[in-house]
Amino acid sequence: MNAAAMAEQLQTTLHNLYWNPDTQIMNQWDDSLSVNRPDENYYYWWQAHAADVILDGYVRTGNAEYSNRLDQLFHGILRSNGGTFRHQYYDDMQWMALAWLRAYDLTGAQMYRESVADLWEDIRGGWNEHMGGGIAWRKNQLDYKNTPANAPAVILAVRLFQRFGDEADLAWAQKIYDWNRRTLTDPVDGFVFDGINRLGDEKIDKDWQFTYCQGVFIGAGIELYICTGDSVYLEDACRTAAAVKNRLCDIAAGMLPDEGIDDTGLFKGILIRYLLNLTEIYPEFELPAKLIEQNAIMLMENGLDGIGRVGTDWRKPPEGSIQLSVMLSGVMLLEAYASLQTK
Repeated sequence: MNAAAMAEQLQTTLHNLYWNPDTQIMNQWDDSLSVNRPDENYYYWWQAHAADVILDGYVRTGNAEYSNRLDQLFHGILRSNGGTFRHQYYDDMQWMALAWLRAYDLTGAQMYRESVADLWEDIRGGWNEHMGGGIAWRKNQLDYKNTPANAPAVILAVRLFQRFGDEADLAWAQKIYDWNRRTLTDPVDGFVFDGINRLGDEKIDKDWQFTYCQGVFIGAGIELYICTGDSVYLEDACRTAAAVKNRLCDIAAGMLPDEGIDDTGLFKGILIRYLLNLTEIYPEFELPAKLIEQNAIMLMENGLDGIGRVGTDWRKPPEGSIQLSVMLSGVMLLEAYASLQTK
């Protein structure tokens, strides 16, 4: 089965069903059932992942249509967010910065680099000594720290150091990673918990076990390993990947869990992105590639409806209206599998 052709089909479905030419951002629900919910919360960070998915298509095809879509989305998000990319949530800003840094790498457009620099300045301001350090989740709750607001910051800081050479960025990455590993990683198997002190009780949310947290911690370890050559970071990433299979997957089929809609609809796609990165730097470790392949084949054979939409459970076709977050995860999976097939 040609994953590249299938990925292109899903990209087309994504654009046809979610792109809003008036707002120049993605609608949060598909329009195949005429579902529009203008009173719903604006999920800024979904748009960052929409940008990353457009970049996936651009990398795979080199087609200028993708870079044009990206340019339109950049300006659309800027308008929809009040003329700035700064936001109340530190994790959301990190995703936006990662998307625009990748856009800068691929296009060289200065507007992307300038936006990343502005976001990174604001993100660093989220670090404080509540709970022993770490970047806060949001600006009005500075004592709640979680993996989603720290591991992506590591990825961003290392990539900034690699591109522009500021040693302070590498120091930031190592400091944030050390806090995340020390505070929210299970020392037994490397499984990564979501956060600490959410309810003001200094407790870790050990019952919040998400694919998202594993993915971003794997990504953080990969980036630090690439940058420093220290094998400890690679070992951490591999341990966490193994914990994904042991704790979260249907062991027999290797299928990732159905994590539902809204923000959690994006979680599996994020994990897949960083599992792919792990296969690229350490192909001898076969687990990540197997997980991507098993989930992608299941999706292609059983998980799509007649118009190429994806649901929360990759083992069966979706029903009803589909959120953008959920659709994006499916596109990420097939883009990752297409990338694997080219190797």
